Amino acid sequence: MRSNSRFRTAALAATALLAALSLTACSDTDGDAGKAGAAAPAGNTASSEAGKNTEGAGAADEDQARNTSSTSGNKGGDKGGNTSGAENSTGSDTGRKGSTGSTGNTGSTGSPVTCTGDNTKVTISKVSRPINHLLLTATNTGSRPCYAYNAPALRFDDAQAVFPVLRSSVPQAVVALEPGQSAYAGIGLFGETDGKDLYEGTDLTVYFTPRSNSGSTGSPAELKLPAGTHWGDNGFVTYWQSDMAVALTY
Repeated sequence: MRSNSRFRTAALAATALLAALSLTACSDTDGDAGKAGAAAPAGNTASSEAGKNTEGAGAADEDQARNTSSTSGNKGGDKGGNTSGAENSTGSDTGRKGSTGSTGNTGSTGSPVTCTGDNTKVTISKVSRPINHLLLTATNTGSRPCYAYNAPALRFDDAQAVFPVLRSSVPQAVVALEPGQSAYAGIGLFGETDGKDLYEGTDLTVYFTPRSNSGSTGSPAELKLPAGTHWGDNGFVTYWQSDMAVALTY
């Protein structure tokens, strides 16, 4: 009986030992699993931090991209602005060159003078229309511009007075002649009331008047009249005109 009792006691002790060992093993396994489970959040944290870092890097890349785009835009704008400025400057320079390229009248030198027999060539010619008219032409032969003031003062042959001037023929402005240009005056040889009291003319003296229209200035021009010229006391001479046709409309 004691032998059986000891055997049971030993069996019970062995069973208890195995149970203890089993519990210890389970405890260690659960602890390791718990530790593993506790370690999992660290892995999530790392993943989260990595995600944050990735997002931060992405944001930084976006900011850098924006800065780069802004810089490129500024560079482009600066280049565009500079180019536009260069074009405007070129256009402005071109405009200035164009304006200075015009030199005006280069055929004459010096300030204008009064037209006289000394710096003009005076001719007289008979015209078909209007009838009983002559055309007086004064051409500037000098090197300076000249002004043909007022009307020419005419003296036929040995007449005591100068020929009448047609006051209604005053031009809008004084006739200015560059070298080579001409002024014109129409001569109506006689009026309707002259009748048969006409004079046969052979010579004509042309005097130039100053700006004041008082007396004469410079040398006169001595001309021969066309053959068969007759003039009367009621004839007239126009003011100097810049247009031949205008001079012959009176």
